[in-house]
Formats: sequence, C-alpha cells, structure tokens
Amino acid sequence: MEIPVIAGLAIFIGTVLQRISGTGVGLVVSPVLALLLGPSLGVLATNATTTVTGFLILLSVRRRVVWRRASALIASAAIGIVIGAGLVATIPAAWLQIIIGTVVLASLALTLGAPRLPYLIGKRVTFTAGALGGLLNATAGVAAPAMVIYAQVTRWEQRTFSASLQPIYMSMGAMSVVAKTAIGGTGIEALPPWWVVPAAVGVVAAGILAGTVLERKVPPAVARTLAITLAGLGGAAAIAKGILELI
Repeated sequence: MEIPVIAGLAIFIGTVLQRISGTGVGLVVSPVLALLLGPSLGVLATNATTTVTGFLILLSVRRRVVWRRASALIASAAIGIVIGAGLVATIPAAWLQIIIGTVVLASLALTLGAPRLPYLIGKRVTFTAGALGGLLNATAGVAAPAMVIYAQVTRWEQRTFSASLQPIYMSMGAMSVVAKTAIGGTGIEALPPWWVVPAAVGVVAAGILAGTVLERKVPPAVARTLAITLAGLGGAAAIAKGILELI
C-alpha cells in the first residue's frame, strides 16, 4: 500500500498547489509517479490526473479563461502529442526517466525567472508553443516550459493565463492518454486496477477543496515555491534513477 499512499499524497499536494497558483500537478506528480510506477505508466497516470484536475478547477475559473487563445494552443498541441506518443513507445525506460527529470528541472529554471523575452505574437508563435507543449506533455507529463515561455513572449496577464491553463492542461492530458494508448506507448495490460480511477478523482476533489480554502491564506508565491522545491527533488531523483539504470 506504500505506492498508492505516496502517489495519492503527491496528487493531493500537486492539486492544492495548482488550485492556488495555477500550476503544480504536472511538476510535482510527474517525477514522483515516474519513480513509483516507471516512466511510461507514471507519465500516463500524470496525464490522466491533469485531465481530471484541469476539468474540476476549470469549473470555478471558467469566466477568466481566454477561450480563443486556449483553443488555439490546444489544437496546436495535437501534433506534438502524436509525435511524443511515438517517442514514448520507442525510447528505453532509463532514457525516458532522464528526459522526464530534465524537463522538470528545465521547467523550474523558467519558473524561477527566465530573462525577459522579446514581445512576439501571431499564429506561428501560438502553433509552436502548443506543439512543443503537447510534445513535452506526452513524453514527460509537463507542458509548463512551453506555456511559461509563451506567456512571457505574448505578455499574457497572469490571472487569465492561470485560468486558461486549466482547459489547456485538461485537453493535453486527455489527448496524451488517448494517443499513447492507441499507439502502444503504454499497453492496456500495464494499466492500474479499476478502483484507482475513482480513488484518484476523490483525491483530486479533496485537493481542490483544500486549495480553495487555502487560497485566501497562502500567497501564490509561497505555493509556487513549495511546488518548485518538491518538483526539483523529484526531477533530480528521476535523473539519478535513470543514470543508475543505464550504468
């Protein structure tokens, strides 16, 4: 029972942080589940979790979502997700573990404060960000690097950006699950027992409720700092495990 408990705790903490600051599930959950379940199944479980989390949080922030921009990013993500699903089906587990940890740490580097990027706007910028986000989401369960860069170059206001991330993460997660299951990135035989799904939904719902209560008491900056700390530890551990398996 240790693995379900640790996984549930990671999902709960990630959901709380995402409810407060707009992101957190992918960063915290992906490296933890990759360590516990293996990289392929771990990322698949992360994709499923972000689908549920994004949907439930969306219910309370939907009025702040910039739907036109979010829809364009979601549509662009499809091609990256298909490519990513193919890579997951062919990359050895050890290398995939290293990739997951590296993507998480790169995401944290951006979150901690990338230099101010030049102002860019247009369909090509949106398509590139969406496709890259889809690729990272399918392979590592973390689309944050592409989304953070896109928000910076387009000068997307934080409040609407945070809300718009929810349908983006939800859709990317769902498409990743479908694509990898269809292509064979994770076989049906590797999926967890049926009761894991309702249990995960319950944990996510509890995390959202807790995050809603804590939103007024915990500053978003504090939540982001905690998410960065936990994700950093998980990312480093994922890289170390992948290197040890190669050795």
